[in-house]
Amino acid sequence: MIITEKEYQNIKEIGVSGRYVTNIQTDTFLDELNFGKVEELGKSEENRTIKGVTVGEGKIKLLMWSQMHGNESTTTKAVLDFLNFLKSGEERAKQFLKSCTIKIIPILNPDGAVAYTRVNANNIDLNRDAQDLSQSESNILRKTYTSFSPDFCFNLHDQRTIFNVGETNKPATVSFLAPAFNEERSISESRKKSMQLIAAMNHEIQKYIPNQVGRYDDGFNANCTGDAFQMLNTPTMLFESGHFPEDYDREKTREYIFYALLKAVETISDNAVKDYTIEDYYKIPENGKMFVDVLIENAEEIDALLPKNSIISILYRETLENNTIKFVPEIVYKGVKNKIVFGHKSYNCSLSNDLNELKKEKYWSILA
Repeated sequence: MIITEKEYQNIKEIGVSGRYVTNIQTDTFLDELNFGKVEELGKSEENRTIKGVTVGEGKIKLLMWSQMHGNESTTTKAVLDFLNFLKSGEERAKQFLKSCTIKIIPILNPDGAVAYTRVNANNIDLNRDAQDLSQSESNILRKTYTSFSPDFCFNLHDQRTIFNVGETNKPATVSFLAPAFNEERSISESRKKSMQLIAAMNHEIQKYIPNQVGRYDDGFNANCTGDAFQMLNTPTMLFESGHFPEDYDREKTREYIFYALLKAVETISDNAVKDYTIEDYYKIPENGKMFVDVLIENAEEIDALLPKNSIISILYRETLENNTIKFVPEIVYKGVKNKIVFGHKSYNCSLSNDLNELKKEKYWSILA
C-alpha cells in the first residue's frame, strides 16, 4: 500500500467531482498544475482542444487516455488524482518520475463529454475507429501513440451498473481486461505483460473491495483501440470503472481506480511485472450482467395484473440537465422472475416495511 485511504483525501482533486466532467474542469486543473509539460495535441471534430500532460524523465514510457467515451468520466477524475500524487513530493512519486515518463490525455472526446454521450460529435464510437481512423480524435490518439512510442498503454473507461462479478451478488466495481490481439485470443508476450499487470492491480484492489473486481469480456475486435495496440505488441490494459453501493457519482470507484493506477506504475517502476502470473489473471472472475438498479420482488402486491412471484426491474437512464447528470428510473422488466437478477436496491412487497419504504421512493409513481 503506497498511501492510506486517509492520505488519499489529501491527494484527491476536489475541484473535479460528479459524473459530468468536461474541458472546463480539466483545463482549470491543467492551467494550475505547474508540473510537467501540458500541450495541445489537436482539435476535436467540433474544434475543442485535446490536451496532454507529460511528466517524469524515465526510460519506461506509459500512455494513459480517458473519456474516449464522453460519458465515462470516472477515470478522468482518477488520473487528476494521480497527477496530484506525482507532484506531491512523496518518495514513491519521485521514484515513479525517475523511472517512468508518463503521458496522460485526460479527455480524448471533449465533444462527447459536453453532450454527455458515448460517441463523438459525428456519432462515431471512437473505440470502434482504431482501423479506419475516420475521426480527428482517433487520429490524435494514434499520432500520440506513434510519436511517444509507449511501453505500456492504459485504456480508461466506465461500465454500466448492470455488471456483477461472476455469478455472485457482488457489483463489478472495477473490471480489467488484457485485450486480445487475434481471434484465437492467443497470449503474446505483450498480452502476457498486460495480464501480469492486471493481476498485480487485482491483488492490491482486493484489499479495499474484496470480491468486487471482475474480468471484462475478451472477444477480439480489431476496431477497438486496446486490441489494435495489442496487435502492435504494446501491453495494453483496459480499465472499467463500475458501481459501488450508493455511489452513483462514482467518487468511491474513482478512489479504487487511483489505487489501481498506483499499483500498476509501482509494479512497472520496480520491474516486478514478472512477480505475477497469467494464472493470477484468469483467477479474476468474468463479469456477469445480473444487476438492475432497483429490484422489486413479489410485485403482484402492488400490481394486481401481475402473476404470483413477479418482479419489477428498474434501471436508471442518465440524462444531462443544466450541467448535472440526473438518474431517471425506467422499468425494463415486469413479470415472473425468469433468471437470476440482483438489485443494487431491493424491496420485497410482501414485507410491510419494504412496501412502506418503496412508497417513499421517487420511482413509486411509475410502479402502481
